[in-house]
Amino acid sequence: MDAQSRGRADEIDPADQWVLNPHTGDYELRLNHSGADSAGTSQSSGPRIPNRRRPVRDGGGERRGTARDGHGSAPRREVPGQRSRRSANGPRGQEGSGPGESTGRRSRKASKARRKKALLWTGGTMAFVLVGLSVGGYALYQHFNGNLSTVDVGSAGNKNVFDNDAPVNILIIGTDKRTGKGNEGYGDKGSVGHADTNILFHVSEDRTNATALSIPRDLITDIPDCKVKQPDGSEKVVPGTPQVRFNQSLGQEGRNAGCTMDTVKQITGLKVDHFMMVDFNAVKELSTAVGGVEICLAKPVKDPDSHLDLPEGEHRIQGEDALAFVRTRHSFGNHGDLDRIKVQQQFIASMIRQMQSDSTLTSPTKLYKLADAATKALTVDTGIGTGTKLASLAQELSKVNTKNITFTTVPVLDNPAEKVKATVVLNETKAEQLFAMMRDDTSLTEVKSKKKAAKSKQDALLKGSKAAAADVRVDVYNGGKVPGAAQATVTWLQNEQGVLKSANKANAPAKATRTTLEYAPNQADQARALAAMMGLPGSAMKQGTTDAEGLQAMVLTLGDDFKGAGTPITGPAKVPADIQQANADKAECAK
Repeated sequence: MDAQSRGRADEIDPADQWVLNPHTGDYELRLNHSGADSAGTSQSSGPRIPNRRRPVRDGGGERRGTARDGHGSAPRREVPGQRSRRSANGPRGQEGSGPGESTGRRSRKASKARRKKALLWTGGTMAFVLVGLSVGGYALYQHFNGNLSTVDVGSAGNKNVFDNDAPVNILIIGTDKRTGKGNEGYGDKGSVGHADTNILFHVSEDRTNATALSIPRDLITDIPDCKVKQPDGSEKVVPGTPQVRFNQSLGQEGRNAGCTMDTVKQITGLKVDHFMMVDFNAVKELSTAVGGVEICLAKPVKDPDSHLDLPEGEHRIQGEDALAFVRTRHSFGNHGDLDRIKVQQQFIASMIRQMQSDSTLTSPTKLYKLADAATKALTVDTGIGTGTKLASLAQELSKVNTKNITFTTVPVLDNPAEKVKATVVLNETKAEQLFAMMRDDTSLTEVKSKKKAAKSKQDALLKGSKAAAADVRVDVYNGGKVPGAAQATVTWLQNEQGVLKSANKANAPAKATRTTLEYAPNQADQARALAAMMGLPGSAMKQGTTDAEGLQAMVLTLGDDFKGAGTPITGPAKVPADIQQANADKAECAK
């Protein structure tokens, strides 16, 4: 059923079974559709959307004038069995009787408590996929579980939904696989899907900020060996491929999303915890479920390839228009993939704002349709492969304020090996600065938080007296990806820094993403001296609680962030000025 009509009595929209309890802020499952309860009843026509000053284009491509809702002049549907709001002066069950109040449903901002509860449905909304589910309702959870598709990525991911004391990295993949009616004109015919759109969503440890890093599909990189689970439960190693497009990390040679996660880790040094994958159809379904996504065009667009045809100005797009907007590559900037990435970032930011708007959060029907469409569109790793796990993750991510979500793109250069520029390569210097900031969990926006205070406390460990190089005693382990790093570091320490009491202990017991220095309180002066030599950040310092005895050495474990002896590990405190950034809280016009 659509939102403008009602069929037989037994054709009840599932969302209409969920009603708001004004005392708890929860949406509760009601199976009695009598239209009344002990608390009194009212009928609602749904939240109003304020008049727009400019004409708006709906998902069908038809221009509209002034509109009060997302469906033009069609009649609104009455939602039965909703609990009435309690007025300031009247008893429960009566509509507002105070001064200036109308007898209909009042259009007002949702209370903080209600918004917080409602955010459980859509918390952490990112790309097209981060969706939460309302608390309670076993049947509803089972329904959403049945929608989800899962892939076991083995050791490539994180078996836990999230770690409370660590950042969360989620890889969002948009494939060019053709599914769904009307998508025959998109992507490669018969393709199993490439990693066409890729966003690494890094959420800070304290959940105050997030960085959405776009990775160009045409980035030339080495794809590492990866293990792929077979239908019979066995594992197959898919050999890596040197110097190919990043988008070949998925689908080609039997590679799954775990291979894409491994490729991202190799490029950035960031371990990817989970992935979420969608295809063309998801853009159409999700943009429609939220009632359209607002965009702004700095100039008219008419693209014969994507079939996008819109005049200059503001528009609310959904369905085919939404897909055409994120797919067009000949309408903006230099008509390349990097400019399309910027347009996609603007679209995603607008969708986030729409998902977290009052008109979405206070509508059980919209929330249900959004959750239903999102879970049908999603393929995820088994670590978040149920409705409850996905809801738990979404609730955690919803703590991030949209003003502290920053979009950026991996810094790249035109491929110097090509005469006709079709691919790109890493801008090694700029990219490593950005990756180092993300590894150090440094926000790209100014954020006041407990994390900053904790970082200051960690940085304080670097301040104080330093021991002489000859008095520094350290065992070096290699837990990173640079072969022979432990021996190279020991050689450098002994020959160039005078740390003669250093020893190579070969490979670490386990792989390490970040370099750490473990030491006892009475070795603090040695630790500060070694940190200064190697350019270690405060976050690398791991001070124990008991003093060392005798000739006990400190333990230095080199992680994936280690690039070579003599190369500082510390990332910059601020993003270099010439790295592209966009904020999720600000609307921009596509140029």
